[in-house]
Amino acid sequence: MNTTQMTGQRFIFGFDGLYFSDDLKHIIRDLNACGIILFKQNIQSPDQVSDLCRQCQEYAAACGIPPLFICVDQEGGVVARFKEPFTVFKGNPFIETLEDAQHFAVTTAKELLPLGINMNLAPVLDVAPEGVDSIMKDRVFKGDERSVSKLGTQVISSLQSSHMMAVAKHFPGIGRTIKDSHFHLPVLDIDFDTLNNTDMIPFAHAIKQGVTGIMLSHIHYPQLDETWQASLSPVIVNDILRNKMGFEGLVFTDDLDMKAIKHDMPVCIRQILQAGVDITLICHNGPNIDIAWSTMQELLAADKSLYQAGEKSVERILKYKKKYLSNPVS
Repeated sequence: MNTTQMTGQRFIFGFDGLYFSDDLKHIIRDLNACGIILFKQNIQSPDQVSDLCRQCQEYAAACGIPPLFICVDQEGGVVARFKEPFTVFKGNPFIETLEDAQHFAVTTAKELLPLGINMNLAPVLDVAPEGVDSIMKDRVFKGDERSVSKLGTQVISSLQSSHMMAVAKHFPGIGRTIKDSHFHLPVLDIDFDTLNNTDMIPFAHAIKQGVTGIMLSHIHYPQLDETWQASLSPVIVNDILRNKMGFEGLVFTDDLDMKAIKHDMPVCIRQILQAGVDITLICHNGPNIDIAWSTMQELLAADKSLYQAGEKSVERILKYKKKYLSNPVS
């Protein structure tokens, strides 16, 4: 791939509107995006979503770029972009058995795959300890790390056996936090051993299960990395997630438009590349999309080591595209 194509394959972008548009043409044709993410404002009806996804994939093919990841946050409960006429689930706190987890995942895949959605940014694998007013209390599986691991891996297995990619979140765990990273930069001053013996356990099980992706939190863990929050941290991505835990799948940032991100976009992109993150999420239409893309292109063109690391990321991305997007869903 040339630098333009390699840059694009490192991003998933959000967009405005319900229909195929000039903004989507720009994202696909000019930016060579890896994929797009849908939110409530992009969803009106099954037919509308199906037409939108089909047109995006056809346009990508016409532009000679790989098929798109088309993703959504469909956790159930408070974070579910698809409402009726799709099956409405109460969310992870109400999933109590392996059968519940399987039913949620299989039903979700069965309903969304025919529309063209191929990736679910789920399940949440955060652990909310008793006695903590966790910001995640309405989105997590009940119980300790063993219960979260058991139910979460069932969701992953059932989604992916149904040909829907799963992305576990938010590594290395935000269940202990009480502030919302959409609006603040939470700080979790916990040592590695404590996290490794609790919060990280569900992610270790997800890795063994073969989860496609793991999404990083925007939280700052000063005892893990004094300087950088998880989504920008070489320590957390390379030293912990890749080397210590052996994860070979796709590493995602959370949305860079969140208020937890205190750095300007060029600093974030440089740090993301140095950390070895595979896919950057920018979920809202606006200038950050082009700023991030042009910054990454310039850095990849100027730094041979970043370019070579980028080749490895793109190899991983294309491996999953070949596995999940090359065969039609029966």
